Amino acid sequence: MELALDLLGFTARSAVIFVTVVATTAAVVMLLRRARFSGSRGGSLEVKYLNERFDNLRSALELGTAQSRAAAKALRGRQKARDKTREAGAAGRPSVYVVDFDGDLLATATASLREEVTAIASLATKDDEVVVRLESGGGAVPHYGLAAAQLARLKERKLKLTVCIDRVAASGGYMMACVADQVLAAPFAVIGSIGVVAQVPNVHRFLKKHDVDVEELTAGEFKRTVSLFGEVTDKGKAKLQEQLEETHALFKAFVKQHRPGLDVDQVATGEYWLGTRATELRLVDALTTSDDYLLRRAAEANVFHVQFHGDTSWRDRLVGVAGEVLERGALRLLERARAARFQ
Repeated sequence: MELALDLLGFTARSAVIFVTVVATTAAVVMLLRRARFSGSRGGSLEVKYLNERFDNLRSALELGTAQSRAAAKALRGRQKARDKTREAGAAGRPSVYVVDFDGDLLATATASLREEVTAIASLATKDDEVVVRLESGGGAVPHYGLAAAQLARLKERKLKLTVCIDRVAASGGYMMACVADQVLAAPFAVIGSIGVVAQVPNVHRFLKKHDVDVEELTAGEFKRTVSLFGEVTDKGKAKLQEQLEETHALFKAFVKQHRPGLDVDQVATGEYWLGTRATELRLVDALTTSDDYLLRRAAEANVFHVQFHGDTSWRDRLVGVAGEVLERGALRLLERARAARFQ
């Protein structure tokens, strides 16, 4: 019996060590990953003329559906004429600059966004427009706060800003979206989740039960409120709740500032809505996909896709892959936990 208890105790200690090592490794990888994005000064800006792409798609379909060789030949002639007309009229038209933001928990796409915004802000005029194709379920508050601030730079320069949401813009994602002059969403896009959450697993009682000591030393009464290994106290939980409420109040004020016609108290409950209902609540201005909106704009403007590519070494790429693996694993665990809770 004692041997079995010893084995169980050893197994528990081994499990704790394993969790600690994994958590430490994840933290190191994430720090290195952040250093990769913040420290890299090289890179290149790629610009694609989307009007030509749209025309090429149309031309390919026209040729593919031509009923005869003669019809195809005639189509090629009309297409060449159309290309010349497009090139001749391009000079006097306004520009639409399209950027993509695919958000993760740490909003790492902000590193590219800031370069793209800087480039556009240095060239665009008041007649031009910036379209952000945004997809994000939110994440860390300071990271998404910085991402939203990058979009605010465009507004400060009096540039028209449109955000298109095809699938999801929730929590920090909506913090970014609300900065825009107009927010467009697909009918079944997930919108909202104006709230703040903090989830901290705590293994203190488990460690205490198996005689595992973890020394957590702090200077400052609230340097740690609720932590992984320390004892959770009522005072610590109350302080953490106070911090969450303060952050939520700032979030609500930010949304109200950028969308003054919105009843913030009605929608700032942490709930999310699909695009159709979000439009009724005025979280979204109109229902459409980014594809349709850009196709319409291409009829009257030059549409350019702007994307910044940072220079990365093989070490950076290795760290990035490791970070992605760990992040996806964490997300899978969260999703499984949610699924188990709702079953």
